[in-house]
Amino acid sequence: MDRRAFLALSCATALAPLSLSAAPLDYSPGLVTKHLEAGDTVFLDFKASWCTTCAAQERVLNALKAENPAYEQAITFINVDWDSYGNSELAKSLNIPRRSTLVVLKGNAELGRIVADTSRSSIQALMDTALAAATA
Repeated sequence: MDRRAFLALSCATALAPLSLSAAPLDYSPGLVTKHLEAGDTVFLDFKASWCTTCAAQERVLNALKAENPAYEQAITFINVDWDSYGNSELAKSLNIPRRSTLVVLKGNAELGRIVADTSRSSIQALMDTALAAATA
């Protein structure tokens, strides 16, 4: 094997684990129900592209996911665009008060919620709750 082939193969092998992490799903009607009925633990992120609090939450979420790949392996993350779905049946049924709301669901139960909180400890606690439910 020549050096170029070896380097290309080495890089592809090194990057392979990075592709295993699933990007958050974009919400569409019926998606949450589908995952809950399949027994998944669902982490909803009600956000808007222009929301600075949402951006701060996203930075913390991404950092925590990078530190612990088990989050993305076990939890179904779904982004809910506030501008499109802020008045949806989903938002109404969960009594979502505003964008920058994070909610964890499993089966018919809400396991936790954060509203407009960007603290690492609060977000990690919510993600740990989701992980515990997903791996129980």
